[in-house]
Amino acid sequence: MKIAVAGLGYVGLSLACLLAKRNDVSAFDIDQKRVNLIRNRKSPIIDDDLPALLEDESLLLNPTTEEEHAFHEAEIVFIATPTNYDPETNEFDTSSIEQVIESTVKICPKALIVIKSTIPVGYTQTLRKLFHTKRIIFSPEFLREGCAVRDNRFPSRIVVGDTGPNGSLVAERLKEISERCDVPVCLTDSTEAEAIKLFSNTYLAMRVAFFNEVDTYALSNNLNTRQVIDAVSLDPRIGSHYNNPSFGYGGYCLPKDTKQLLASYSDIPQDMIAATVQANKTRKKFIVSQIIARSPNIVGIYRVTMKSGSDNFRSSSANDIISRLKRHGVEVIIFEPFMTNRIYMGCAVINDLEKFKKKADIIVANRNHASLADIPEKIFTRDLFGEN
Repeated sequence: MKIAVAGLGYVGLSLACLLAKRNDVSAFDIDQKRVNLIRNRKSPIIDDDLPALLEDESLLLNPTTEEEHAFHEAEIVFIATPTNYDPETNEFDTSSIEQVIESTVKICPKALIVIKSTIPVGYTQTLRKLFHTKRIIFSPEFLREGCAVRDNRFPSRIVVGDTGPNGSLVAERLKEISERCDVPVCLTDSTEAEAIKLFSNTYLAMRVAFFNEVDTYALSNNLNTRQVIDAVSLDPRIGSHYNNPSFGYGGYCLPKDTKQLLASYSDIPQDMIAATVQANKTRKKFIVSQIIARSPNIVGIYRVTMKSGSDNFRSSSANDIISRLKRHGVEVIIFEPFMTNRIYMGCAVINDLEKFKKKADIIVANRNHASLADIPEKIFTRDLFGEN
C-alpha cells in the first residue's frame, strides 16, 4: 500500500520504518534536520532497534518535509504528531493533528486517516463532523520511549477505534508489523478507543504513585523498602513489575494523559484520578525534603532524562526536583551527556563525569548507574531494582 506517516518522533518513526518493510511509506515531518538524518538512514531518537532497522536497504521509506509529496495518493495516513497538554485550557493541544488532516483531505480526500497521537475522549467524533468524513480513526499506541520498535513488534494488544471494514484494514496493517501471532485485536467504537488510552496510562501512573508512597512510608519510618515491596509483589494479583520507586512518574505520556483524564471528569464523581495527579506532586516535594535534610551546598543531578535509555527531557521528574531545590536556595549542577548547552534551567551543565562527582556534595540519581559505584556515600537514589 501507499502509506504516509506524519510526525517522526518515537511513535511515528518506529511505525514508519516497520510499515516500510511491506509498503511504500512517505515519512513526513516539519523538522528538516530530522528528515535529513532519516534520509541518511540515521536515527534522530534513541531506540536500540532503530539504527539496524534504518540501515535495511530494502525499506521503501521516503522522508520528506513536503506535504504534497507525502500525502499524494496515500491510501492510509497515520498521524503521530505531538499533542502537548495545555494547562490553561485543560486540554491537549491538537492543532498539529488538525493541520495534517486539513492537508490530507485537500491533497488526497479518499485517504483513510489514522490518529496515533493521544487525544481527548470524544475528539474523533468532533473531527468527523468538522471535516465531514467518517474516514478518521483513532488507534492508540502503547509504546515505551527507547523501546518503540520492540513494542510495535511485540504489542500487548492492537486497539482500533472502528468496528467496520476500515477498522479491520488498519488492524491488519498493524498486525503485519507484529511478530506476535497471537496478538489480541480489539475493534472498538471511536470514543471507547480514546478512553482506553487515557485509562491505561493513568493506571500505570497510579501504580508508580502507589509504590512511591510505599517507599515514602518506609523512608519516613526507617523501614527497608525493598523487603516490603518484594513481599507485596509476590501476590500474583499484584506482580513484581513496574514497582521500582522513583522521584515520580514523568516523560511525555503519563503526566499529560493523567491530567487530560482528570479534566474529562469535570462533572463526574471521582477521587482516584485526582489523587494520582496529586500524588506525583507530593512525592517530588518529599524527595526534595529528603535531599535538603542532608544540608548540601551543591546538589548534582545525575541525568535529566526521564529514564535510562532515553534522550527525552520532557516532563522528566528531574525538572521538578531541580526547580524545587533552586527555590530552597540550593546550588544545582547537572551531568547530562545529551545536553549541548552549558546551562539548563539556570544550572551549570558539566559533561565531565569525574569533575561533576568531585564538585557535588550529594548526587541525586533517579536511576542509578555503575559509573557512580565509586562514591556510594554521595548518592541519593530510590532506585532499588535497577529497572525503569
